[in-house]
Amino acid sequence: MKIKATIEKLPGGMMLVPLIIAALLNTFAPGVLEIGGFTSALFKHGALPLIGAFLLCTGAGISFKAAPRALLQGTTITVTKVLIGVVLGFGIEHLFGSAGIFGLSSLAVIAAFSNANGGLYAALVGEYGTERDVGAISILSLGDGPLFTMIALGAAGLANIPLMALVAVIVPILVGMILGNLDPQMRDFLTRGAPVFIPLFAFALGAGINLDMLLTGGVVGVCLGIFTTFIGGFFNIRVDRLVGGSGVAGAAASSTAGNAVATPLAIAQADPHFASVAAAATPLVATSVITTALLTPLLTAWVAKRNAAAATQVEKNA
Repeated sequence: MKIKATIEKLPGGMMLVPLIIAALLNTFAPGVLEIGGFTSALFKHGALPLIGAFLLCTGAGISFKAAPRALLQGTTITVTKVLIGVVLGFGIEHLFGSAGIFGLSSLAVIAAFSNANGGLYAALVGEYGTERDVGAISILSLGDGPLFTMIALGAAGLANIPLMALVAVIVPILVGMILGNLDPQMRDFLTRGAPVFIPLFAFALGAGINLDMLLTGGVVGVCLGIFTTFIGGFFNIRVDRLVGGSGVAGAAASSTAGNAVATPLAIAQADPHFASVAAAATPLVATSVITTALLTPLLTAWVAKRNAAAATQVEKNA
């Protein structure tokens, strides 16, 4: 049986399929995952340690010696993604309060906008982009997880994020970076292990999602995904071209990372008064992950096609 190949036909399938299966179980047969022992520890309550291990492994792939132009491109796109999310999120907070409108809170917006699906990005720039575009992932990877959302909410005074909570997010990434840069064999060993954690923590995250919530917030979550790809993508493409890129990297980064689903949980862990907001934000972010996984490849292909058409026109005019 070609299980892996079948799952991977769906963009982000190794994250989405386990998450959906677990959400179905939690919705219709929640007791299945509450039998205790290793089963519950791994499949029901294992999201945080599994995400920590994933961050360590992905951190090992971030090189201290990445090309300066790739660093500039990755930094510019990453900062833009965070700023757009922050501006929209703070606008919602100012107008509608912490609960947002229709459940679309500042937490949900910032969590969806401030990162990118690294696997999807790598696949898209590998097909349509350049080596420089590929190298930018070393910076874009820093947006994985709750770090930037924590910094944004804490800096604005919207959340009481203890300093050690930020440190706790950075440490696994930093340990991975140190190991990966000290020893190429450790880098290869750790980065090869990262994909293994994706379906595992995705399942554990899904085990905390009730599909009644997902159905209730489905339209809003789809809208969040559309905003992330097209509003965020508009600015990402512009700044990519501003620093000398073709726009392909900016388009390819206009998605919501799968592990952004864990961001509301991480924020609630650091500041418990966000618990109710996080519960509403989680299904919206999960829906944004699915929506952007489908829309971002279309946007990237469109940008690449326009670039090719423009290059052809230039040749004809020459």
